[in-house]
Amino acid sequence: MPIKIPGGLPARDILDSERIFALEKPEAERQRVRPLKMVILNLMPKKIETETQLLRLISKSPLQVDIDFMKTGTHESTHVSADHLVKFYEPPESFADNYYDGLIVTGAPVEHLPFEQVDYWDEFRRILDWAASHVFSTMYLCWGAMGALNHRYGVRKIGLPEKIFGVFPQYLQDEYCFLTNGFDEIALQPHSRVAAVSEQDVAANPDLQVLTWGPRSGPGLIATRDFSEVFALGHWEYGKYTLAEEYRRDMERGLDNVPFPTNYFPNDDPTIEPLFSWRAHANLLWRNWLNWVYQMTPYDLTEVPQLRAQRRPGTDHVVRHAPSSPREDGFRPFLDDGYGLIVPHD
Repeated sequence: MPIKIPGGLPARDILDSERIFALEKPEAERQRVRPLKMVILNLMPKKIETETQLLRLISKSPLQVDIDFMKTGTHESTHVSADHLVKFYEPPESFADNYYDGLIVTGAPVEHLPFEQVDYWDEFRRILDWAASHVFSTMYLCWGAMGALNHRYGVRKIGLPEKIFGVFPQYLQDEYCFLTNGFDEIALQPHSRVAAVSEQDVAANPDLQVLTWGPRSGPGLIATRDFSEVFALGHWEYGKYTLAEEYRRDMERGLDNVPFPTNYFPNDDPTIEPLFSWRAHANLLWRNWLNWVYQMTPYDLTEVPQLRAQRRPGTDHVVRHAPSSPREDGFRPFLDDGYGLIVPHD
């Protein structure tokens, strides 16, 4: 089933070239179905690139999804035209009386700052408070996940001595969880951040469960027990070349603390085509989330506040809180075994 996007959205041409079927409003309204209503709070500087990445994943669901875009009012974006923001984005106050099946909150390149120093932190918290009674389930990404875990559950953000950068193994913690249903025991996930969340704070909170975890990257996917909130600490939404573009951008800036992306370029050679090794799990996660929302969300979205207040949007699942390898023998591949090595032929 296609996604429904605003007419003229630049991502449309890219999606069309990838044979992803996207409908604009007149076409979508001819289909006699109730689409899932989703809103995206896009905090990334390169908004068009992030829009395309997210729409690409949402489109893999068999459901029709109606997309709105939200922007902050207290931060002026400088990497996208003002015309694009005016045409496709609305400020939070425009959504005050709306109800949604899902909200997607992106990351932002501000994880090095204390939350209180982010110029839209107060507005971010107000949006999360609105979502707690107006949105059935929210997917938070990277800094968005860190900020939401802190605001909603008091989980501390911890600075890292070095940026975690590359593609890292995530061990599945519960093979029967519907959100990771179909995942391999080990899933690869891109990370690009200089901060992490306190695993002790997560483990101490009975409302939270760790769904995937890696020995170097820590928790990759966390969710509330009722799945009303999902927190992805990595970037499964990234495209094949996103890490390469970030690496080259930082090198061109002359930064002297840029780590080389792990498990990404074959032979660790940035002139060779990178490996797109996380695409299947990215598609599966988003398809599972949208499918769950579709099955559990009320037909009448005005019922969302009552369901959220009762803390029963979904079914409680028990997942152990001590993240570990899925194997008792502690086998940990993809760490120092030459993963991604391609030996050139003569």
